[in-house]
Amino acid sequence: MNSLLEFIRSLTEFSDESWKILQPALTAKKFRKKELLLQEGQTCTSLFYIEKGYCRSFYDINGVDKNTEFFFENEIATNIDSFGNGQISAYNIIAGEPLTVIVFDKAKLYQAAQECREIENLGRHCVRLIATKQEKFATLFKLYSAQERLEYIEQKHPEMMQRISLSQLASFLGVARETLSRIRKRRTTG
Repeated sequence: MNSLLEFIRSLTEFSDESWKILQPALTAKKFRKKELLLQEGQTCTSLFYIEKGYCRSFYDINGVDKNTEFFFENEIATNIDSFGNGQISAYNIIAGEPLTVIVFDKAKLYQAAQECREIENLGRHCVRLIATKQEKFATLFKLYSAQERLEYIEQKHPEMMQRISLSQLASFLGVARETLSRIRKRRTTG
């Protein structure tokens, strides 16, 4: 849990006393590759701080996964709409490789936030981080071509290029696997 405390302190001031108050809301958990953290149709009641491994969020459309986001070490994975508003999740979150997370339980987290202003501030910082990442990716898809999206991922998120399959990356970029292969080939030969 030391990496979580470092992560928290990189976001906001956080005392040892606040850390003690937060403890009842935290549980370490492991997921096997392809194990669901959140299933479509469930209400999300957790934030998942990723210590090791990665997971992805996706929609299942007629048996085909459409990836919407990837979450790697030192990031928080969740369905922010479902977590914040209590609505059912329209998508899944699944482990992309063996995954070690620290689960923030929503009810216990809210209780701790009522006791401690630093924990309340932490919640706001986490929501801001998640929203900022989602907005960057949404803008990427609105304004850029598939090749430009790939270049952005290569520059800003090289871990995606190294750790996820070409099929998963193609789904995330919104192109067929063959199209992605052509884009990559054109760039290496051109």
